[in-house]
Amino acid sequence: MHDRSAREGVIIGLLAYTMWGLFPVYFKILDSVNPIEMLAHRVLWAVPFGALIISWRRQWPEIRQVLTDKTTLGWLCLAALAISVNWLIYIWAVQNEQIFETSLGYYINPLMYVLAGVVLLGERLRRLQLFAVVLAFVGVMILTISGGELPWVSISLALLFTLYGTIRKQIAVGAMPGLFIEIMMLLPFALIWMLWLLANSQASFASGDLTISSLLILAGPITVLPLLCFAVAARRLPLTTIGFIQFLAPTLQLGIGIYYGEHLTTAHLFCFGFIWAAVAFFSVDAIIAGKKKPLQEEPAEA
Repeated sequence: MHDRSAREGVIIGLLAYTMWGLFPVYFKILDSVNPIEMLAHRVLWAVPFGALIISWRRQWPEIRQVLTDKTTLGWLCLAALAISVNWLIYIWAVQNEQIFETSLGYYINPLMYVLAGVVLLGERLRRLQLFAVVLAFVGVMILTISGGELPWVSISLALLFTLYGTIRKQIAVGAMPGLFIEIMMLLPFALIWMLWLLANSQASFASGDLTISSLLILAGPITVLPLLCFAVAARRLPLTTIGFIQFLAPTLQLGIGIYYGEHLTTAHLFCFGFIWAAVAFFSVDAIIAGKKKPLQEEPAEA
């Protein structure tokens, strides 16, 4: 039963990160839609779809419990701000031919988590972790010096998602209930923005193009489904396995960037080379740490 559960967890985890990895295709198809309107649709259509998931998983009692805790709500408000800005930067970057930078951002994201543990939680870097961080830093600096500009998209995405993940790790809220509450916090702003666009005939939605309107409605399940799959996989797999699978998404994004004809410079190749080396050392360290701690607590229920 344990082997079967693990196999299912791997399949579901691969599905989650494949969906995240293929996100650029969706936003490329809808590159005529303003990034802020695109963000609003992610929020608007995630609400009814998220409510269905919450009902199916019978998590409304957890929602009600969180709504009575002002401290937790405050942290979720900050998390909602971080993830919404992350989404906006990501959408803008994909639509403006910077998919390589989004890929780089999610490659270095796990290393950002390590640094967050050092800075915020007083953890100490293990030798291989330190080496991985140094390699990633060198890679980013090569890209910065060669291009004459800091890869702000990559760094912003990594920092914001690390902030979001760190906040969520510190509060006792499941993945799906937490996301639903965050979306509800963003909903008034999304509604106001959409109503303004519709009133001024500037909305891509309901503009007469049925294909675009239908695809925009899909923003809800596209936002919620990967997280649901991830939540299920996290319950069935050790964190080291999740750590390996997570690199699937930026790898797919890198391939999609090449497919859409983004220019892969020599500096990009050197940068990604250092990042991949950092990922290798990071993964080896995770395996060693996992063997030293064979009995880990299960992740909190999503």
